[in-house]
Parts: sequence; C-alpha cells; structure tokens
Amino acid sequence: MVVLGIDIGGSGMKGALVNSITGEMLTERHRIPTPKSRKPKEMAAVVKEIVAHFNHKGPVGCGFPTVIRHGVCKSQGNLHKKWLNLNVKELFSEATGLPVTVINDADAAGYATMNYGIGKGKEGLVIMITIGTGLGSGAFFNGELIPNFELGQIPYKKYEKIEDWAAASAKEREELSFKQWGKRFNKFLAYVELLVSPDHIILGGGTSKQFDEYKKYITIDTPVIPAELRNQAGIVGAAAAALHEAPRD
Repeated sequence: MVVLGIDIGGSGMKGALVNSITGEMLTERHRIPTPKSRKPKEMAAVVKEIVAHFNHKGPVGCGFPTVIRHGVCKSQGNLHKKWLNLNVKELFSEATGLPVTVINDADAAGYATMNYGIGKGKEGLVIMITIGTGLGSGAFFNGELIPNFELGQIPYKKYEKIEDWAAASAKEREELSFKQWGKRFNKFLAYVELLVSPDHIILGGGTSKQFDEYKKYITIDTPVIPAELRNQAGIVGAAAAALHEAPRD
C-alpha cells in the first residue's frame, strides 16, 4: 500500500510517498519550513500543501512533535499553545479530505527503525531518541510500541525541560562545539539510563548523521547506536503507523 508519510518538526515539515509494507521511500522528500507561528491553522495548510505536491489520494500518516493520545495533542511541546487538547487527526483530515493517522514523531521514527531498520529483531526495552528542535523518545518492549514516552520533558535545573538544554537546537542557539554539546547529550542519556534501564538506545533525527563527531563523549553503559534510516525514519515510520494504527482509532 502506498501511504504519504509526513514528518512534522519544529523547523521543517517533510513528506514522501512510502511503500508501507517494505518501508521503501518511493519519492524524494518534499520539505516546507514549519510556519514561524507554529499555530494549528497554518501548519494544517502546510500538510495540505504537501498532499497536493504529491497529488496523493490515499491514507496519510503524520509524525507529530509532542504527545498524541487517540489523535489529540496532550502537550504543546515546542509548538503554539493553541495545539493543547486539539484533535490533530481531525484537523489534518478535514484540511486534506483524506484519512490521516497522527502519532508522536519519535514513536513514528521508532516504528521505522523497529520494523525496517537496525532495531528489527531487538528484544527487551529499546529507546529511540530523535535529536532535533527537541528530544523525542519512543519506547518499544520486545518490538511493541509503548506510546508517548516523552523523556525530553524531564525538568532540568533552570530549564523547563531538559530538551531545552540538550537538544540540537540548544547546540545551534548557543554555538556549542560537538564536545560541549556531546557532554550535555550524554547527561540526558544518563538520566534515561537511570530512569528506565533500557537494553538499547537508538538515535534518530538529523544530528544522528553526525554521530562520529560526538560518540566519544557518550559514556553511559547502555549500547548507543545511530539509526540506519536516519532522517528518513520519521517519514517512513509515519507511513507505517497509518497502516498499523488506523484500525484502532
């Protein structure tokens, strides 16, 4: 089945057509910057624009950068406050006129990695961390998704949440070196290790492509590996979610 996968981030919204059975991307990614307002109406318009770009008439899967419960946004995260308690599934379905499945973006990346990538067949507790504007996290136990495992929301010192201090956006904002940022990110991973004792941690998102630049600063005991799908995981996983999650909504 061909599904349009859309990965919604704080800085960009990216889509591609995906074979939801094999996980193969059938087209190049089409990226549109996330509206600066990060408000629902403006972002829904971009989703509609991505659908129109591909002239797609079938199901759509969206990875969304905060907690999603039964299609409803339960935390505004890095977005506008108007998202809180909004039914994102209904908003995007109405905007596009198509059936849309919406799940947390890190859960979507995890779907891709666990079904088609380096996480396939890994047993025990696997945590997927997506490094971007924030720090998304997806959890899988023996391959089954535990939804909305938002470890980036942990409060830390003067920061409202640790992702404000340790995400890729903090590296850019404060012009940190890979050594400086890598030590921060390792601190975050140490909290993850302490709180949930995972068997494996898999890194996704754009900064996972630069893993060789900071891997020597990762000193926790849990094995940490970059995802093979890298920046495609959010799109591929969102498409997979449309196949797996839609009957449950």
